[in-house]
Amino acid sequence: MDAAQHTLLVTLTGRDRPGVTSRLFSALASHELSVLDIEQVVIRGRLVLGALLGCPPDPDLTAIHRAVRALAADLGLEAEITMGSGEPARRRGQLHVTVLGSPLTPAAVAAIAGRIAASGANIDRIDRLAHQPVTCIDFDVSGADPESLRVALAREATQQGVDVAVQRGGLHRRAMRLVVMDVDSTLIAAEVIDLLAAHAGCAGQMAKLTEATMRGELDFATSLRERVSMLAGLEESVLDEVRGELRLAPGARTLIRTLRRLGYRCGIVSGGFSQITDPLAAELGIDYAAANTLEVSGGKLTGKLAGPIIDRAGKADALRRFAAQAGVAVSQAVAVGDGANDLDMIAAAGLGVAFNARQVVRDAADASVSVPYLDTVLYLLGVSRDDVEDAEEGDLAARRQASGTTEPPLGVQ
Repeated sequence: MDAAQHTLLVTLTGRDRPGVTSRLFSALASHELSVLDIEQVVIRGRLVLGALLGCPPDPDLTAIHRAVRALAADLGLEAEITMGSGEPARRRGQLHVTVLGSPLTPAAVAAIAGRIAASGANIDRIDRLAHQPVTCIDFDVSGADPESLRVALAREATQQGVDVAVQRGGLHRRAMRLVVMDVDSTLIAAEVIDLLAAHAGCAGQMAKLTEATMRGELDFATSLRERVSMLAGLEESVLDEVRGELRLAPGARTLIRTLRRLGYRCGIVSGGFSQITDPLAAELGIDYAAANTLEVSGGKLTGKLAGPIIDRAGKADALRRFAAQAGVAVSQAVAVGDGANDLDMIAAAGLGVAFNARQVVRDAADASVSVPYLDTVLYLLGVSRDDVEDAEEGDLAARRQASGTTEPPLGVQ
């Protein structure tokens, strides 16, 4: 398109109703115009519809004004027409800035938008991805350096009590195909080794070692061997009891179901134990799993591990192995974790997410989530809450039809 092409911007605002878009373009159809861009937003029944139109150097503005204003008057809308020149702006930004809050206050939005402007960047588009149980807003931003903007927004997010993620835009986010999660305190709301310690009568000592290890104060492999030794003599049947005590993080099932609908592969990797994680993976339909294995002899735990240790480096190795098995590049993988032993896989993945994590992990990750809902990871992939709920309702309707029942809707877990 010629950079000097003349343009008209037609904007309609007011109460939304069916047929507005159709009637606007029908009114414009008899004029020598071409459609360059269209954007429409409806918030609580209020419509903003904008159409950018290419036109000849001397358009019949009087006739166009008359047609648009007659339409607006008939529909009870306000109309504005402005003339300009040049190419339409790019619709998509080069970066996605995703903001999550519970609640998300006007002050927080003002502060984040102010930081974006101060960086010399422009907000090209804003979309809402969720409104409950958290509010999530996605900004398309152009003209910013990703690293400097990430640092600036991370500081602002801490002050405002919200979460902010900065990612490359366009195809980068759409290319993600594999999500790999830590298990303890990420997929499940507990540390399995602490639950085992409660049965072994050493819960207090175990919890202190676990917390220091997750903060990165102790070498993971050495700490794990020491903690496992404290479980020597525990009946193997206790593993079944602990499995029954597990509670998934809120939104975990929704996250995994939605990822599978979208064609993603899912994996879990844990510094915990395969006797727990393998049944969990089978129950949830997770494709890949890796964890340590407790040695058992004569129906009791020996206090030792069988096989190689899955530590910080082992988690990153597992991520790469899962990606190879899925046939995707590691850059197309998302890694989610909370502890220091997750740092290597978070660094290796295309998108590293700190989930209710220690500060050392939040500082290293591409994105940080501090709300307890694991399905907020979907918003970082550009999947909206409305899309998730529509899919859940569709699946429920299909199950009802297949079974011939009319059971009430299930709660989303």
